[in-house]
Amino acid sequence: MNSHNANFLKENNARHMFHPMAHAADSLANPPKIITGGKGVCITDIDGNETIDAVGGLWNVNLGYSCAPVKEAIATQLDALPYYSTFRGTSNDAIIQLSYELADFFADDGLVRAFFTSGGSDSIETALRLARQYHKIRGEHGRVKYLSLKKGYHGTHMGGASINGNANFRTAYEPLLPGCYHIPAPYTYRNPFNETDPAQLAQLCAAALEDEIMFQGPSTIAAFIMEPVLGAGGVIPPHESFMPMVRKICDKYGILLITDEVITAFGRTGAWSGSRLWGIKPDMMCTAKAITNGYFPFGAVMMSQGVADVFEGDKTAAGMIGHGYTYSGHPVGASAAIACLAETKKLDVASNAAARGTQLFEGAKKLMEKYELIGDVRGGHGLMVAIELVSDRKTKAPIDKQTPIRLQDAIYENGVMVRVSGPNLIMSPPLIITEDEISQVISALDAGFASL
Repeated sequence: MNSHNANFLKENNARHMFHPMAHAADSLANPPKIITGGKGVCITDIDGNETIDAVGGLWNVNLGYSCAPVKEAIATQLDALPYYSTFRGTSNDAIIQLSYELADFFADDGLVRAFFTSGGSDSIETALRLARQYHKIRGEHGRVKYLSLKKGYHGTHMGGASINGNANFRTAYEPLLPGCYHIPAPYTYRNPFNETDPAQLAQLCAAALEDEIMFQGPSTIAAFIMEPVLGAGGVIPPHESFMPMVRKICDKYGILLITDEVITAFGRTGAWSGSRLWGIKPDMMCTAKAITNGYFPFGAVMMSQGVADVFEGDKTAAGMIGHGYTYSGHPVGASAAIACLAETKKLDVASNAAARGTQLFEGAKKLMEKYELIGDVRGGHGLMVAIELVSDRKTKAPIDKQTPIRLQDAIYENGVMVRVSGPNLIMSPPLIITEDEISQVISALDAGFASL
């Protein structure tokens, strides 16, 4: 690209556009990196700098930027049928095939029906709404509340923001949905119990969940929702005992368990789903992101046979689903997902995610021995790793806002893109990344920290 065009794009980036998850004034004052190309696990910016994308787009480009089968499927479908609605009375061939493929893929999670959406936030909204409706069909009209974890992230629709466990996504948009209550997260580095033993903390958080259920009244609660590994909140894996305890508590009180697997489905954790990682079967699972490798906005809420039976067995108007999106069941998205699912299984990316995730996690822990700035390193379950920065390791005092951004820039200058989320550097590279490329990521992190 010639310098005139490059300068035009830099100058005009934020002139007519608000960036998501950014301050409008900051976008004007500090132009972002303008990405113009992607190949394999690498991206290229407008100035010709090529870097390893250790962010994997936004947790979603699991198969990298050169996945030809998905691109070809999109092009072929655009030719055959670029769009049709799946509202009552019409369907399309691609979405029917995909629903069959997904039921097969998620059979081990006990999930047999799909409701299609345009992305993660849509999937969350769908699950929340269907959870309330499920109880109403069964005659339990009082079950309208939702429980979730502090530090959890569930997208940005009004329902998602209400169950979100981070004030950054809530305060500016209040008042939010009533009836949403939050439980302490099983986050060993910072928690209200000052408990550092993961198994003990899991017990305490499960007890807090049960306590909240009893306080609210079990007959008022529709669902509990959580990410099997908390993602945007800073890669917080619970102890292996936590989700099985949560499943038992939900069963005990007739509460639906929704797993938010927008990040964790399709191999990210080293298992094919986060639910399978912890050995539980949810009532509903929210998916999106990697379902089309990020190439097309698309998502699916998967449902258990028990949930499906309630809807399908209804003989009144109560089971009529008064919810859906123009792009629910989009044929181009469906074709992309079919191709992506085939490639995901063929490459067995879950196994690679487990091996490379261990390599990245161990590498990050070694950096902690070198740099006092690192307060905590979290990971150990596939290609999800976070480095939490602190200004004082002994007191865990938080880092200032500028240091993580300076560090991100320094790492980028050393050939790797990472993501900053609050005090955390988060890494979620494509699941096809190689051992050598992970070594390069660790070297760039090292160089970045050394330069501060």
